[in-house]
Amino acid sequence: MKFFTFSKENGKMITKFDSNFIISRVIQTDKATTIGCIYLEENGVVGYHQAVVPQLLVVMKGEGYVRNDKEEYFKVQPGDAVFWEKDEWHETKSDRGLTAIVIESVELNPFLFLPLKE
Repeated sequence: MKFFTFSKENGKMITKFDSNFIISRVIQTDKATTIGCIYLEENGVVGYHQAVVPQLLVVMKGEGYVRNDKEEYFKVQPGDAVFWEKDEWHETKSDRGLTAIVIESVELNPFLFLPLKE
C-alpha cells in the first residue's frame, strides 16, 4: 500500500486557451481502465479483499480508514490517493461517510504523476 497526494499545492497552473485553473494529474493508461466513484455512507465499508488488478483510491470528500494485510488502519481524507498492487489485500471504511474515485487497470503507475505523501 502506497500513499500519494493530489492536493492543489502539487498541481500545475494551466493558462493555455485563456484558461486559469490548476490540475493535479492522477494517472495515464493505454490499456483498458475502469474508473468508478464509490459512496460510503455512515459506517460504510468496502470489505477486505484482494485487488484483482492494481487499484488507486482517490479520496474526494469525507474521511475514512484504509488498511492492507497488516490490519493497521490509516486515516484518509480529500487529497489523499491510496495505491494497492494486484493481489494485495485491502479494506476501506468510513464512520462518517466518504466519496472516492476508484481507478483499476493492469498498467496503473501513479509514480508517473503523483508525489508520495509524507
